[in-house]
Amino acid sequence: SDTTDTKSREENKKTLENLYSLSVDIRKIRRLKEWVLLQDVAYVKEIAALLQEMGADETTVANIIERCPEAILHTPAEINSQRALWQLVCQNEKQLIKLIEQFPESFFTTENQQNQKANILFFQELGLKNNIITRFLTSAPNIFYNPVEKNKNVIETLQRNYLNLGGSEANMKIWILKLLSQNPFILLNTSTAIQENLEFLQKNDFTDQEVLQLLSKLKGFIFQLNSATMQKSMLFSKNIFKCSDQELKQLVLKCPALLYYSVPVLEERLEGLLKEGISIAQIRETPMVLELTTQIVQYRMKKLSALGYDIKSGNLESLNGTKKDFEVTYGKIQSKKERPIFNPVAPLHIED
Repeated sequence: SDTTDTKSREENKKTLENLYSLSVDIRKIRRLKEWVLLQDVAYVKEIAALLQEMGADETTVANIIERCPEAILHTPAEINSQRALWQLVCQNEKQLIKLIEQFPESFFTTENQQNQKANILFFQELGLKNNIITRFLTSAPNIFYNPVEKNKNVIETLQRNYLNLGGSEANMKIWILKLLSQNPFILLNTSTAIQENLEFLQKNDFTDQEVLQLLSKLKGFIFQLNSATMQKSMLFSKNIFKCSDQELKQLVLKCPALLYYSVPVLEERLEGLLKEGISIAQIRETPMVLELTTQIVQYRMKKLSALGYDIKSGNLESLNGTKKDFEVTYGKIQSKKERPIFNPVAPLHIED
């Protein structure tokens, strides 16, 4: 609603009364989405009754409406259809209401219900497990609004390319499902964009096997890029590391982030590392360190130097990896440091 229009209109008294009776904090709604309170028609009681029917208690109902006030503008019929849709992948209503409470916006977006249903059935046919599909519904709802033909088209393009690059028919299904579950947003791309990105890699002398390797390593993010940005990032890396095309290719295979991150991101991360006293030669040796933000690098270096471990003189492997990987490395270095020099239980060889 227009803001000037908002000021001249009054809040719907009946809506307010019904919300009060459900113990909803109306101040939250005014702050979040006041326009909802100005609508002539709202289905407060009906939506609350439906949520209760699914097993929500009073607090849960109030919580859902406070977080997603536009829920009360949907007709009971729309919400019943949405409920039936989500039940195709939910084990029971208990799980359903839990999901609605966590992700009310995703549930109360009721547009394109036909597309939503067709896509749910398509994903099931494809072999995606229901728990993965519910994760998509809550975290990537947009992919369900696409016409199912568009999603099928993207999947077919991926399958065709996988086989053309030398992937085996036997592994294709597992590969596609893994790619999708890691990054469902692949489906928001066009098949043309996917094709262009793969051709870009081939033109840059990556072998079919290497392209396949990159696709798996990049969890499908490669499809959200375009050849212009990839070209710039590769050129930037080539200049920084002063390497040949062949060497650059090896660096990219080692660290696909060199392809994925834009030049400003790579610049900022490099700068951060150099400020910490790390050399270009060290970064070239372990390029994966560029996958970490400057803050993470600083934090990890601080922790390691507290153990007396000087990162500047050695390799950067100990900085690498996920939070979990780093904790394992850190633990090993720590226990090494604490280990006594001599073994107190070893027999002492003392000459008579």
